[in-house]
Amino acid sequence: KLTFIYLEMPNFSKKEDELETRLDKWLFFIKNLEDFQEIPAIFGDSIFESAFEKAELAKYNDEEHLLYQASLKTLRDNFSAFQCATDEGKIEGIKEGIIIGEEIGMVKGKKESELIVRRVAKNLKNSDMPIDKISELTGLSKEEINEL
Repeated sequence: KLTFIYLEMPNFSKKEDELETRLDKWLFFIKNLEDFQEIPAIFGDSIFESAFEKAELAKYNDEEHLLYQASLKTLRDNFSAFQCATDEGKIEGIKEGIIIGEEIGMVKGKKESELIVRRVAKNLKNSDMPIDKISELTGLSKEEINEL
């Protein structure tokens, strides 16, 4: 079902200090919009601020409206370019981080493997295995094994 409600704005006679409900505020807003030089304090709600902005835009002539649309387009284009650059920067940062992480991992892995080889060589030396055999198994030189 569709219901129509007709408002006779000249019959709405409440003053600013008499407004009690949100409907009263909207009716006052609609009736007096042309007379407002600035937003009255009773319209501090964000929905009314948005309505005032829309009313300001509605007053623009054709040239002002075209300039406004052009400035919006520029704003949106700049925002899109910024977002694109930010996203690309994040992707590059992630790639660079992966490369650096792999390099760090390789260095750490190499150090750990060298420590393990030395530990094995030391254990083999302590178990009286010949140094030639330890060198052959671990790849360490005889001098390195003797220093253990």
